[in-house]
Amino acid sequence: MKEINYITENFGKYDVFSIDSYMDIGGFASLKKVIAMDTEDIATLLTTAKIKGRGGAEYPMGRKWSQAHAVDRPHHCVVCNADEGETCTFKDRELIKNDPFNLIEAIIIAGWAVNAEDGYIYMRAEYGSLRPRLLNAIKQAEERGFLGENILNSGWNYKIHLYSGAGAYVCGEGTALIRSIEGKAGRPRMKPPFMKQSGLFSRPTCIDNVESLSIVPHLLRDAKPYMEMGQGDSIGSKMISVGGNVNRPGVYEMPFGMTVRQIIYDLAGGIQGDRNIRLIQFGGVSGKISDSRVLDVPYTYEDFAKNNLIIGSGSVLVIDERTSVIDFLRYTQDFFLHESCGQCIPCREGNRHIRIFLEKIKDGTYTDEDIKTMKTFAKVMPMSSLCGLGETAQNALKSAFEIFPEVFTSNRQKSMEAVY
Repeated sequence: MKEINYITENFGKYDVFSIDSYMDIGGFASLKKVIAMDTEDIATLLTTAKIKGRGGAEYPMGRKWSQAHAVDRPHHCVVCNADEGETCTFKDRELIKNDPFNLIEAIIIAGWAVNAEDGYIYMRAEYGSLRPRLLNAIKQAEERGFLGENILNSGWNYKIHLYSGAGAYVCGEGTALIRSIEGKAGRPRMKPPFMKQSGLFSRPTCIDNVESLSIVPHLLRDAKPYMEMGQGDSIGSKMISVGGNVNRPGVYEMPFGMTVRQIIYDLAGGIQGDRNIRLIQFGGVSGKISDSRVLDVPYTYEDFAKNNLIIGSGSVLVIDERTSVIDFLRYTQDFFLHESCGQCIPCREGNRHIRIFLEKIKDGTYTDEDIKTMKTFAKVMPMSSLCGLGETAQNALKSAFEIFPEVFTSNRQKSMEAVY
């Protein structure tokens, strides 16, 4: 299998600062098409294509749009989550950089589908250099009548607003994101009410990430190539970010069903210096880890679930034998300790104490009781934390308990094993 171009088919084909150039390759044809469609038919198409959220939550996109449209309240809005804070995840950046008009078209289509009055793009602070690109695309879309008042003579009014975050990882979580847009501290809130009922500015809100939205105009133009790709219930293609100790780190679009081995050795060129793989983390820093035993597992939602893995944000981080499992977990824990908003005790204190335990393992001063307590913390945090950060912070650690049990064997246990 090789890299394909469906979601990325526009890359390099037009001037990303010119709406005329975009329209020359068929841009905004999908928007013109949906204006004549029933909004429920759009959600049905997404459901047929079995598109799941590409930001990490994996919630069925067609169901989300249908549910958002069904909320019987005025002033709906759409939010594009371009925060992309997961480590080794940079596919959305490439979509914004190489195909900004397609993203704007997608956000307009989403607005029509859920009967929204406003669209919002929340972009991570580190992508500040891309702000002019999106602002230009919004401005030119307004000038051509694709945004603003009475869009395409449909009687529908819709605007898109661009906001930048301040670099907080937790703002990738939906409720923290909307609080940030509102000018509040970017901290998650309790649910319910759910966003589709009361989200941004207490309005019914539909949130999708950049890749999820970017698929839609392509699907509306020609769904057949997408529907013919994939395997099982994982239909179509997926954009992935491959990084770490590989020869060709980068963003690739591939059909679902390609094996992990093909991703690492064919797309990414194999391991630097032909070294052995220590571990692979899928789905960003909140993702689970495994070792080389998963190399022949197909990259699909169902096959990953069978192997206790998640696709998540679409990242594939490859770590070779030069890094120990404990060092990797320490670096991961440092990230969560720094990025936790500190609002809820399980996340704030759990991350801090697990970091202490990992340091004791590194120094060889840990006990059986330390390991037991650490496992308890890792079990309790997902059940009691307020948001997804605390719920997933220990995914890598819990995976390591299963994949690398020898790392957590205390010195006393090792001594006893040596005797007997």
